[in-house]
Amino acid sequence: MFSEILGGGFQLGSLVMVMEDGEAPHHLLLLRNFMSQGLIHNQPLLYASPSKDPKLFLGTLPSPILSKDEKGSRMETEQEKGLRIAWQYKKYFGENQQNNENRRDTRKEYGNEFDVRKPLKVPSLGAQGIDCFSILDSSNLIAFRDRCSTFLAKVPRNDKGIGCAGRIAIQSLCAPQCGFSDTDWDMLSFIRLLKCLLRSSNAVAVITFPASLLSPSLSKRWQHMADTLLSVRAIPDEDKDLANLLTGYQDMLGLLHVHKVAQINTQVPVILDANTFSIKLQRRRSLILERLNQAPVDGSSGTSYGTSSSCSASLDF
Repeated sequence: MFSEILGGGFQLGSLVMVMEDGEAPHHLLLLRNFMSQGLIHNQPLLYASPSKDPKLFLGTLPSPILSKDEKGSRMETEQEKGLRIAWQYKKYFGENQQNNENRRDTRKEYGNEFDVRKPLKVPSLGAQGIDCFSILDSSNLIAFRDRCSTFLAKVPRNDKGIGCAGRIAIQSLCAPQCGFSDTDWDMLSFIRLLKCLLRSSNAVAVITFPASLLSPSLSKRWQHMADTLLSVRAIPDEDKDLANLLTGYQDMLGLLHVHKVAQINTQVPVILDANTFSIKLQRRRSLILERLNQAPVDGSSGTSYGTSSSCSASLDF
């Protein structure tokens, strides 16, 4: 799981930044899983993007894949509707069903796998604490800063439980259509302020940005501000050298590189088993991350022996 890759997942109060690849939108796969993981657990969400109507992006969020226990419970519910049993036995049937549901709840894990082919049924924006904001409406980032401050004030650090945790997802903060090319220091100040607000809140923020659009010095400053820093990169379709070097190259969509992992309130560094992982779609629906493995010396294809993990579970707190 991605939580294992990062040594425990995204820490509450941390700022996660993902460097985009201009040739492929792989960063959107991570962002969608991050948002869906929070929505299915009824966590408040603030989503911001440079599009005119960011609400439309909610319709592209993936739906969770049901486990065997959840599928069994649904089948039992459907069978119960079709059964006609004597009234004196219904109470026993209900008690057994409730006991089975309680046992399933105790075994239920927080992480979920998602099916990228099935959209998530998102409730109304006001009913679940979902807030969408267009960065185009904030020419100097003041309105956006106030919106983030108001959102984080609703999830203070003294709240307990993951259900009270909030999530902020910001897509392509320095996109050209935002018009922030002449406000480098304003964007840096916004990131610094957001990081300070996160420290005293029960929330996590994920920001994706195209590093190629920033100057080298400003890009380094952005990367330094991140608690957890990731980058995604597309894989060329006809890279014969890379195909001979890596196992399962044909199934790879891209690469995920972990540059830095959050180390908040600890003096023990997080030592990762690997820093670069391949991005794959299992059965064309479930996003997985797999450790890179070197192909056999003779160049023949073989099965991968590295540990794989679901990206959806990676977004655990």
